[in-house]
Amino acid sequence: MSEIKNNAPLIEVKDLKQYFNINMGMFRTKPLKAVDGVSFHINKGETLGLVGESGCGKTTVGRTLLHLYKPTAGEIYYKGKLLKSKEDINEFRKKATMVFQDPYSSLNPRMTVADIIGEPLDIQKLTSSAKEREERILELMGHVGLNSEHAARYAHEFSGGQRQRIGIARALAVNPDFIVCDEPVSALDVSIQAQVINMFAELQEKLGLTYLFIAHDLLVIRHVSDRIAVMYLGKMVELADADEIYNHPLHPYSKSLLSAVPVPDPKIARANKRIVLTGDIPSPLNAPSGCPFRTRCPYASEQCAQEMPEFREVSKGHFVACHNLDKVN
Repeated sequence: MSEIKNNAPLIEVKDLKQYFNINMGMFRTKPLKAVDGVSFHINKGETLGLVGESGCGKTTVGRTLLHLYKPTAGEIYYKGKLLKSKEDINEFRKKATMVFQDPYSSLNPRMTVADIIGEPLDIQKLTSSAKEREERILELMGHVGLNSEHAARYAHEFSGGQRQRIGIARALAVNPDFIVCDEPVSALDVSIQAQVINMFAELQEKLGLTYLFIAHDLLVIRHVSDRIAVMYLGKMVELADADEIYNHPLHPYSKSLLSAVPVPDPKIARANKRIVLTGDIPSPLNAPSGCPFRTRCPYASEQCAQEMPEFREVSKGHFVACHNLDKVN
């Protein structure tokens, strides 16, 4: 922690916005608000889980954080320093990387495993000789449980779990501090998911990594995360410690999500009441006024239609955006 000034968070995001202009015909465009004013921080060595339905903006947050998309507005800090200039962003990218969702489409089919993992080393000029490069590639493969004879093979020769291991080795090549894990196990078999999740935990301990872990599976998120943030339609609606979110969710959307998590005990499962949301998720192109969740919320009031609730701290480390917390809880 000493390397970070004043014990500041490793990553800090303030009021991040990512809008995409959608062509509506007749030379008109309309902004699609994929991420609309999101703020959070991630401490060194921590895993922040980001959860929500498909299309809520989780992946866009991760990609915008790494400047794969240029942010529409907002500030991103790394070790207390605002990322503004091209030089800042290039330096940040040497220490921040991403593991992509689909291990089938994120690897180049024309490159061998050694070249896929070695590509970041070549781009960032991290090795000084062919021998050093080869040793580093084999070391990275060892970190993720791949054998040296895999190096000369192509991605299509591997199973989904092995391909994701190749993707993780590539992400580790630059010796990063911070990794955005974008649903890294959702495309894998359940039996393989556990192995990959445990590997993420081991690598974090061994290499001192910090993760933003994006997923829609709440059991996976609970297993890997120190804190959990819940997103809905481009907004963050709740953020707290993992146990706190699971045991005392405050936002009606979080309550509904958690009520859908399967429980292995039949007695508890029967006693649990499933909170079913009515209506469809509105389009981000035509988001409701005020609170985006109000069209599906049983507690919605006139105030919810008029103004977006403030994302505020209601108890130590527990943030919620809701006008009617007293009614909900």
